[in-house]
Order: sequence, then structure tokens, then C-alpha cells
Amino acid sequence: MTVEEFEEFYAQAVARLTGQLYVMTGDLQEAQDVVQEAFVKAWVRRGRLERDGQPEAWIRTVAWRLAVSRWRFRRRSADAWGRGSGEAEHIAPPDPDHVVLVDALRELPAQQRRTLTLHYLCDLTVEQIAGETGLSTSTIKTHLVRGRAALAHRLRDPRIEEAPDV
Repeated sequence: MTVEEFEEFYAQAVARLTGQLYVMTGDLQEAQDVVQEAFVKAWVRRGRLERDGQPEAWIRTVAWRLAVSRWRFRRRSADAWGRGSGEAEHIAPPDPDHVVLVDALRELPAQQRRTLTLHYLCDLTVEQIAGETGLSTSTIKTHLVRGRAALAHRLRDPRIEEAPDV
């Protein structure tokens, strides 16, 4: 991949990948950071990306792994700080400006959220998701079924009662 081809690829894919990682992580700033870092890593191996044939999938996977690594680091740091102070950890309530769907997605387990994002936002098949995540196709199907059911439950409006069968 030449410099010009990489720049064109970046221009076409950065917004889409950032949106996908935003849905996966629930944090726009984090998504922007990990996608940028993944593109920096891709720059070094841009010749191999073209041969692999799926540069966008490679960058998405790297960005996801970076996000997980950062989360683990922050979690370990918070745990270490929490052990030092005698205070209980306070978690702020969700920001009311966030979209209802993002809030519902945040409540899902990370693998369900990632699987739903890859399937519905990235338009990947079950087999493609299995290849990208390293999970079996049956596990991917299970995550999709459970994730959809959980979202349906979380997104239903309690003010609307179901009409009785006539």
C-alpha cells in the first residue's frame, strides 16, 4: 500500500471505525484515541495490510484490543487507589445527554455489545465475526440472540401497554 493509498484508506475509514468503536466502548474520546493509535500501528505495516486483504478489520481488531488494554490498566489503577483510601468508590450516573440506545448498549456485557456492533453496524456475517474475534460461530449466535433480547427488554417503553388480544 503506497502512502497515497494509505491516506485515501484513512480518509474513507476513520469516521466509520471511530463510530464502530464508539458503540463498542461507549466513550467517543476513547474510540477516537484507539482508532488513531491503531492507524499509527497500521502505517508501519501498511505493505502487509494490503496483502492480508482486510485492513479495516485489522484496524478495528487492534483498536478494540487497545481499548480493552486501556480499560484493564484504568481498572487496575482504580483498584490500587481504592485500596489506599478508605472511601467507597462512587460511580456517577449516566450522562442524560447520551442516546438511549448507547445507554442500553453500555448495560450489555462487552462481548455481546461487540458482537452486536460487528454484526449490525459493521455488517459482518457470523463467520466473519468469529474470524475477527476468535470465538466459535455458535458463541457468536448466542451473543447475538442474548444481546437482542436484552436490548429489546431495555428499550421497551414502560408507558406503552400492550394492547389486549381481541
